[in-house]
Amino acid sequence: MIMMLSIFFSRVIGLIREMTIAYVGGAGPDVDAYQLAFMVPEILNHVAASGFLSITFIPIFARYLENNNETEGWRIFSIIINTIGTMLLLFIALATVFTYPLINALAPGISDIQTIDRAVSMTRIIMPAQFFFFMGGLFMAVQYAREHFLIPALAPLIYNLGIIIGGIIAGPYLGMEGFSYGVLSGAFIGSFVLQYWGAKRIGMKYFFSFSMGHHDFKKYLILTLPLMIGMTMLFSTEIFFKFFGSYLPAGNISALNYAFRVMFMLVGFFGQAVGVASFPYLSQLAARNEISRMNTLLNDTLKNYIALMIPFSVLFAILRHEIILILFQRGKFTSEDTQVAACILMFLMIGAFAYAAQTVVVRGYYAMQNTLFPAVFSTIAVCLSVPLYYFGLQYMNVYGIALAMSISAIIQIVLLYVLWNRRTNNKDSWGVYVFFLKIIGLSAPIGLAVYGCRLFLIQWFPPVGFFYCMITCTLTGMFFLVLLSGLGVLCNIQIIVNITHRYVKKRVP
Repeated sequence: MIMMLSIFFSRVIGLIREMTIAYVGGAGPDVDAYQLAFMVPEILNHVAASGFLSITFIPIFARYLENNNETEGWRIFSIIINTIGTMLLLFIALATVFTYPLINALAPGISDIQTIDRAVSMTRIIMPAQFFFFMGGLFMAVQYAREHFLIPALAPLIYNLGIIIGGIIAGPYLGMEGFSYGVLSGAFIGSFVLQYWGAKRIGMKYFFSFSMGHHDFKKYLILTLPLMIGMTMLFSTEIFFKFFGSYLPAGNISALNYAFRVMFMLVGFFGQAVGVASFPYLSQLAARNEISRMNTLLNDTLKNYIALMIPFSVLFAILRHEIILILFQRGKFTSEDTQVAACILMFLMIGAFAYAAQTVVVRGYYAMQNTLFPAVFSTIAVCLSVPLYYFGLQYMNVYGIALAMSISAIIQIVLLYVLWNRRTNNKDSWGVYVFFLKIIGLSAPIGLAVYGCRLFLIQWFPPVGFFYCMITCTLTGMFFLVLLSGLGVLCNIQIIVNITHRYVKKRVP
């Protein structure tokens, strides 16, 4: 519950962060430069595998705790900090020296010198934050291993608050650089200082040791190396939409990012929280080699949670204009920016469920301590998706990039799940395919009815202001929920039946 609340509030504060950026910078070249400034830091973060520490390090550290050999556990902890931390500092130093050629290589379509200069300046401000993320990731991992969750749960909240505060305080004087300093301060306080304190509270010990021959350090590298060099779906998406977006007119990268963050609110609610919650259970079943029960849990998770994203994605696509206007249209974010971002959001919602499903399916592989196969598969899939982005850019401009993101995500997750089923002999997987087709079939008439409801409402409440858009979203959303519940019960969609019955029981004495 702590982690799910953390993810939810992190997404909410993250959305407020994007709203603040939209207010201060709109969807113009300065915000494009700010988005480009994250490309090199994201690559450094990926190389250090900071986001995978809970997957690769916790099982190693937890084994020492279970064997009452805590001192050796802290020794391997220290070896990883010293070795990988030193490597990361070296990469940060090199990236700081070669920032200009790196930005030119990652955003080759940007011809405006001022945009490049601002991107380089902000990149150099943001890059040291990756060291704080890495250190904080290890500090959080040892707290997870000790079953302490509260302090780690605060890290993303403080990080996003730091960005917001930095933008509000320094934005009027430094422009988008104010947000960059907010990134650095939020990472330092939330991921480093606070997590160091949390780790010390549970008895963290540090040794100045570089024993790279340690057998568990080698195991850590074997598990982590595929994640360091592999191209994951989310990482490649973040890089690709900026790389190909650099060939578009100023403001398109920003518009893509705003729509992407709205889509990921839905992904976080349905996918990430469920993925985090299911991983410990998948790991326990994998440790006992209960593969059939792993398949049952994975199948049920996909059917009972991820599939529900499809009708909600339809709702978001229909209300795309109202959602973007409510969230962003203020300050420097104009009505023209709303039109562009809203159309992008429509194409992104096509593949939203795939991003959510990926957070669940890939954890099945990780639970079996198989990081190599998903990394290799994802890298190959990412390389094969390049033509989708290229032709999308050529024929549909920014909307083609958004459509390529969705198609690529759908193809990757379908293939990843099919391969999982073959590897584990998942005989009940056909039920998942049938269920998703059933949900898609159910979503079609719901979408038509909801679209008609919106057309009726906008005659009375034109989508030109915050208040009218709120009324349209509220009434359309209520109509959607009633329709989804009714048709879900009628078609015997079990998760909808269960939720509806629980709601009715609470309301009826």
